[in-house]
Amino acid sequence: MTIAQLHVSPRQQRQVGHLMQLAIVGVFVVGMINRNVSIIVNALIALAITFLPALLERDYRIPLNPALTLWITLAVLLHAIGMVGLYSTVWWWDHVTHTLSATIVAGVGYTTARVFDKHHDVVSFPQPFLFVYILVFTLGFGVFWEVLEFTVHSLADIYGFGPLLIQYSLEDTIVDLLFDLVGATLVAIFGTRTLADFADTVAAARARVRDVSRR
Repeated sequence: MTIAQLHVSPRQQRQVGHLMQLAIVGVFVVGMINRNVSIIVNALIALAITFLPALLERDYRIPLNPALTLWITLAVLLHAIGMVGLYSTVWWWDHVTHTLSATIVAGVGYTTARVFDKHHDVVSFPQPFLFVYILVFTLGFGVFWEVLEFTVHSLADIYGFGPLLIQYSLEDTIVDLLFDLVGATLVAIFGTRTLADFADTVAAARARVRDVSRR
């Protein structure tokens, strides 16, 4: 079921998005009160990400479906809230955030592949290939993220500051990658139709930029 089927107007969707942004600001305030650098930095990054759709529309004329905007905002909001303490106190919180984040990464991977498919005659990506590609792309990014978490956590231990990213154990890493796979599979099965229009819009914007650069 889509947001459109729930009869939620674009105005209401924007209002929900603004409320989630305010919630991220609230997380930032909590970080400031507790002087917790990890919470502050993650909240600022999350807030910055929520403004990316508006920047894409303003600078590149790539409108993002309000439903997709809410999905991205929800993912970064849940991550920011998790940094307040839910990652360590709610056992399933990390699984939910990894699944949501993986759907976004998978969406980026699919959009990139579709843009290349649209713009290069010598490139053709059949549906079975795209399915596998989305899984591999998302898992590859997941591995990179886990290595980044481990590196940041190790540096935090060495220099004695709070880790900006949390990495618990090898077992936790494997579980994270499994939920990354869940998110990628959901997009590969159900999300490509939803993302197809956005990918075509990105492809059109890329064509406009290319035409302008050739003049």
